[in-house]
Amino acid sequence: MPLPTRPDKDLPDSVRNRRGLSRRGVLRGAGGVGAGFAAGAVTAPAPAAAGGDDCPDLIYLTGDHHVHSQYSHDAKYRPSDLARRGAQFGLDWMVFTEHSNIGHADADGAGQEREQILLARRENPRLLIFQGLEWYIPGAEHATVFTAPGAAEAAVLREFEKAYDGKLLNRADSTSANEAHAVAAIRWLAEQRRTGRVPDVLVLANHPSRLGIDSPHELRAWRDADPAIMIGMEGAPGAQGAAIPGLRGPASVRGEYENRPGPQSWPGYPPEAYVTYGGFDWMTATVGGLWDALLSEGRLFTITSNSDNHRTIHDTTRNGDFPPGHTFDTDGHLPDPVETGTPQPGSDFWPGQFSRTHVGVTRYGYREVMAGLRAGRVWVDHGHLVDAVDVRLDAGHARATLGGRVRVRRGRRLTLTVTITSARRPNMHGDLPRLAHLDVIRGRTGPAADDRDTFVAPGTRVEHTVDTRRRSGTYTVRIDLGPARDSGYVRLRGSDGRRNGPGLRGRSVDPHGPLAHPPGQGDPWQDIWLYTNPIFIDVH
Repeated sequence: MPLPTRPDKDLPDSVRNRRGLSRRGVLRGAGGVGAGFAAGAVTAPAPAAAGGDDCPDLIYLTGDHHVHSQYSHDAKYRPSDLARRGAQFGLDWMVFTEHSNIGHADADGAGQEREQILLARRENPRLLIFQGLEWYIPGAEHATVFTAPGAAEAAVLREFEKAYDGKLLNRADSTSANEAHAVAAIRWLAEQRRTGRVPDVLVLANHPSRLGIDSPHELRAWRDADPAIMIGMEGAPGAQGAAIPGLRGPASVRGEYENRPGPQSWPGYPPEAYVTYGGFDWMTATVGGLWDALLSEGRLFTITSNSDNHRTIHDTTRNGDFPPGHTFDTDGHLPDPVETGTPQPGSDFWPGQFSRTHVGVTRYGYREVMAGLRAGRVWVDHGHLVDAVDVRLDAGHARATLGGRVRVRRGRRLTLTVTITSARRPNMHGDLPRLAHLDVIRGRTGPAADDRDTFVAPGTRVEHTVDTRRRSGTYTVRIDLGPARDSGYVRLRGSDGRRNGPGLRGRSVDPHGPLAHPPGQGDPWQDIWLYTNPIFIDVH
């Protein structure tokens, strides 16, 4: 199918998110980078320049890789409704990820939905709309699986769910056989890409700590099965509206992380793993925790953020009624929603309304977004905390940006340059966010851990904090990291500064990290954060 020339959506100004307009103006008028966008080609981003430069000029496209429509048994909206909302709130790309179950598989929900996705693509020609699946991983939690558009996109997803979905196959228990089946599933997807049956395919683990059933050794096994396919995990889950006071009850937690260890949970996780911190998963929010333990092996593992939209807070529609004799299992989808005029139960925000994943690309297109995700050119934010982030690590002869790496001699001085564009317009809550601080988190890298279940990176800590409360507009922060001593990585984190304290591994490691909130008191608009992916430093 022909691709659009630019990613803005022609919606009236009364409903458009004006925050996205300035970035899209850049896409329309950019020079070297913009020429690639205007071409609309489905080609890989340009390779890094010679001389150790892993620092291409990038435009960041904003998206959401975890969205459910009426083709999921527990959701509500039509794909066209969700695509329109995504465009309204400034998204450039989004992925539909329907649950596998009997109805979806037997009634060919993937095939039916493909027709609706093709319609949504025609209706929103400047929004990149992917078709995907929320995979019940055998022996573990869920994951996003999605492909680049092509003739076989729905067929591959349907074959995959029938052959590898843990729910359909009754492979939910944490057994070695089920874990092996999950690894085989990732390798099967890799084969579809290798043979050209689909142009590309990616997998991301969803809400990894929610049930405690994604053990550290499983995460490593999925990554190792094919790191070009299994590229990372949700750093923050969806359902960020779940704990707005008075909305769902006194026990509610952001992300619907309201569970405790169960019979299938990995027994090594501590009790604090089962809630979110500043809306982010424990694996990501803990400085020196499981995400850092994976990064400390010197290998990229990308984090994302998303809406996981099923039912939007304060929305006034309900699920429609099935005709007599029809069910989800017979039809493979739910009836169209019906207006009630009264707010209905929900935990979620619309795609792009609160949670955003920003992916750096050099050309505009489906495969470019996937290549950017795979390369780790990613930063995420909540509440539209800032408009833009650009990160460069300079080692003299070599530079790198997010997801990249520099190779330097021991003793070479390192400089981190961060350019921030602060929020220029109120977010969807009516607030004008302000970044209060920017934390530089640094860790060492070495060989893969002997213990595949380790979830601690002892050498990782917050090394610098920059106070940004008095800065606005577009500004640049330069941080002297000193001479290179050991191989490692650096990543960034920031917040609005309204709610923080010593991190889970102590004040000396993380003096002002995100906190868990009291149950039922997790207003997400009052506690917003951003995270970037790492840049690696290889010292020789």
